[in-house]
Amino acid sequence: MRYIFISLIAILMLASSSFASYREAFEKEFLFKSWGGEETEVNACIDCHSSDIMKKEFQNVTQAWKKSWHYQNSVLCDDCHGGDSKDATMSMSHQRGFIGTPKYTEVPEFCGKCHIGILRNYLESGHGKALQTTGKGPNCVTCHDSHNIQKANIEIINEGRCTKCHTYERAKIMKQALFATENKIRDIDKELENLKAEGIYVGNEKRELFSTQAEFRALFHTIDADLVIQRTDDFTQKLNIIDTKINNSFTELNFRKNFSAFLTLIFVGLSIVVLMFSKTYKD
Repeated sequence: MRYIFISLIAILMLASSSFASYREAFEKEFLFKSWGGEETEVNACIDCHSSDIMKKEFQNVTQAWKKSWHYQNSVLCDDCHGGDSKDATMSMSHQRGFIGTPKYTEVPEFCGKCHIGILRNYLESGHGKALQTTGKGPNCVTCHDSHNIQKANIEIINEGRCTKCHTYERAKIMKQALFATENKIRDIDKELENLKAEGIYVGNEKRELFSTQAEFRALFHTIDADLVIQRTDDFTQKLNIIDTKINNSFTELNFRKNFSAFLTLIFVGLSIVVLMFSKTYKD
């Protein structure tokens, strides 16, 4: 009798354990998942800033970010501001590294967590020294905005933006110094996209271009036109190496196309010859 009782207890315990496991799985896989298909990733920052209870100026932050280069490259709120965007209760927790909005003078260090080379050159520039000395010099958002950050290009240097702080003459010289290299970078990027559209792997060349581009754009944050002109030949040489590889790829691609056309003509010719022979044989 005692053994029967112990067995019943064991069965009940196993059943209870199994039910608990089943309930946990049921809640995880059914109750707490979207019924509409694939579950979207939670972002507490976006949910809150997009809600009706948020002030209008703070709602605009999410709309600006969704148009940005950061958004296109999956740079999320907590990547810059800290906290935990996946947990609403910890989204603004200092324990999770929440920083929030940096002070005006702290912006370069804030952005420089990722843009290390640019930060170094900026701090040594007239812009950076003005900010460190007076607290009123231009920082990153002066030129790039805070949330609607677009892919860097030479058009960032323009009269409307630069004359907010000084005359455009020196900035114009800087833009002219950058012009040839920036155009070369743009042209190579287009050529790589054309190769990619033809089914050619361009991953290595893309990485080389990105590295050269990043180094060049870090350099022009020194806002030293003489230094940019001095280093232009170095960057031109690096870009020419990538361009040569692209030209070789196009040459190989054209060869493949021509060779394929040649083989097709041979096949068609042989087919005609075989057809003529077969007719002659029948006659």
